[in-house]
Amino acid sequence: MRLGAELEVIAEQLKSLAKAQDRLHDLYEAVIGREVDLSVVLQLIVDTAMELVGARYGALGVLGENGRYLDRFIPAGLSEQERADLAGVEFPHGRGLLGRLITHPEPLRVDDISAHPDSAGFPPGHPPMRTLLGATISTRGKIYGDLYVAERRDGQPFDVHDEALITALAGAAGLAIDDARLYEQTRLDAEHFQRLLLPRLPDLRPFSAAADYRPATTPGHIGGDWYDALLVPDHACAAVIGDVVGHDLQAAAAMAQIRNMLRALLYDQRTPPSTVLAHLDRALAAITDDPVTTACLARIEPVQPDAWTLRWSTAGHPPPLLLTPDHPVGYLHADPDLPLGVDTAQPRNDHTHPLPASSTLVFFTDGLVEHPAYPIDTGLGRLAALATEHAALPLQEFVQALADHHPSDGHDDMAILALRTPRA
Repeated sequence: MRLGAELEVIAEQLKSLAKAQDRLHDLYEAVIGREVDLSVVLQLIVDTAMELVGARYGALGVLGENGRYLDRFIPAGLSEQERADLAGVEFPHGRGLLGRLITHPEPLRVDDISAHPDSAGFPPGHPPMRTLLGATISTRGKIYGDLYVAERRDGQPFDVHDEALITALAGAAGLAIDDARLYEQTRLDAEHFQRLLLPRLPDLRPFSAAADYRPATTPGHIGGDWYDALLVPDHACAAVIGDVVGHDLQAAAAMAQIRNMLRALLYDQRTPPSTVLAHLDRALAAITDDPVTTACLARIEPVQPDAWTLRWSTAGHPPPLLLTPDHPVGYLHADPDLPLGVDTAQPRNDHTHPLPASSTLVFFTDGLVEHPAYPIDTGLGRLAALATEHAALPLQEFVQALADHHPSDGHDDMAILALRTPRA
């Protein structure tokens, strides 16, 4: 009977080890294969630690730049009431028992927190805790932070087996955090590169112009959205918005190449937008291998001192949005031609619409309105309502409001270009 009981204990320990191995594997796979957002990785580490040892509470403290105190604390396991009780209480900075791992970076196992000489007590509203197990997380030979669990659900103190699991997890966590930080820096560098490729709008007087670009919320998502505007020699104002298919650095580089070629064609050829897009399409097919691109190219041409004509051509792109003083907001719908890079033999068409004084034109990419939960027309309708609501704002604030309150799900890049004709 005694031997049978011991075998059952060994069997349970083997199951626990197998489960721990699976959780460590899941953590690594989550970081490397699916999830690389650092905040999600940190929360996943805490949740994994609690599950490995059956702890009720867990936390991960991140050291500040000076390496002496915690400047970030990710707790887990707190109930809604416990979180409410701690509302307004400053998170721990590692000055009490939690700080021991900072000054003594080796595993810490405590059976009675209040009796430990380094214990500094708990703040008001803190749930009671008696047992604690902690381990140091290091990345590239430098202490990154500390991983803690408290209160086993079975009421027993943490044992040597638990300590080994948490120590192993802390080692794996260091690798996962390092990968996530490296990926985050790469993403930020790529985003910075993409912003450098976008133009700074020139002086377009007598017109007002404003633009905004927002990267996708999806980690690693770099897009090919772009905009541009310039005054051309025949006193018209040319504007373009475009989106290169793809979400990587290749799409961003293609965007820069297409934008520069288009700018040269716009300035040199005083021709309708459809002709310019046709020239651009043929040039791209002949000398580049750039991917498919949607675009909307427009010219605002003066006809009277207080009136203009909008002439535009669409290559598979969403229609412009027009706000005028005397008419409700509306889209300039027209049958779109094929995107660039599909078939250069197909004809391209121009469309015209009068523009009175104080009109506002909004060009945008589909990332501003697309949402998987509803059709594109719903997103377009919500954008029109949003534009109506903020129409009285100065142009830059107007564009920022559209970007801040966009009806899309944010999983694609978005670019906005707005032009406003002078007052009468």
